[in-house]
Amino acid sequence: PRIRTMFVQGGTKFSLNWIPFGGFVRLRGENAETDAERFAPGSFARASILGRCIILLAGVAMNLLFAVLIFIIGFSVGKWVPSYLSLDEMMAASARGEITFVPGVIIDEVLPTGTAAAAKVPAGSLILKVNDTPVVSPKNVSELQEGKTSVTYTILRTPKATEEEKITVALKDGKSGVALQTYARELTVPTHDLGTATVLALRETKVVTVQTVLGIGRLVATLVQDQKVPSDVKGIVGIAKIGKESAEEGWLSYMRLLAQL
Repeated sequence: PRIRTMFVQGGTKFSLNWIPFGGFVRLRGENAETDAERFAPGSFARASILGRCIILLAGVAMNLLFAVLIFIIGFSVGKWVPSYLSLDEMMAASARGEITFVPGVIIDEVLPTGTAAAAKVPAGSLILKVNDTPVVSPKNVSELQEGKTSVTYTILRTPKATEEEKITVALKDGKSGVALQTYARELTVPTHDLGTATVLALRETKVVTVQTVLGIGRLVATLVQDQKVPSDVKGIVGIAKIGKESAEEGWLSYMRLLAQL
């Protein structure tokens, strides 16, 4: 519903409407039934090719600007964590002060036939050290185990535990039979000023855009190779369900989804 007409310029009404999520443009002659109406003076069809391109791209540009605006609000007021594509990126961001990030290594799974299971290493525990050397990534653990017949893990039985334990584990070919993942022992975001939030918003827009293009490329490759749509691709109903779930998590979560869309 229209709140008010702000002004009229060049025969165009510029109005402010109640719902800002998605705008509309009524183009003169767009729904014309005759060629005379379609190509009437001031109609879309009578505009130059450049003019028509600008008109058609205007909505896309506004969507992009609106997404940037949401990201600016999120990275300032909402203290959102930016999207990072690797552990190294997160470590660099922590060094710059964008986030406070303390990485760790969590044992995601203990194979029942492995030596870690025989040593009663619990799944879900954090590995703090291997032979008294601190570790922050699964790669660190693999490097410290290479060429050895046994190691000593310093662990916390749960991420929230405070008492450290040491367990000696035999190795077979440098492996103990555990599946490891990087775990954020601490991940917080400081309050950013408007300038920093804008820089983060522009970076986030670039990351989301690039990943979207790559995702479409992977979708096309899957369609060509497997001749079917991947199961995790969502349609309108799926997007509505995801929107409902994000709204239940809070308005900031919903706004982030909106910016990505």
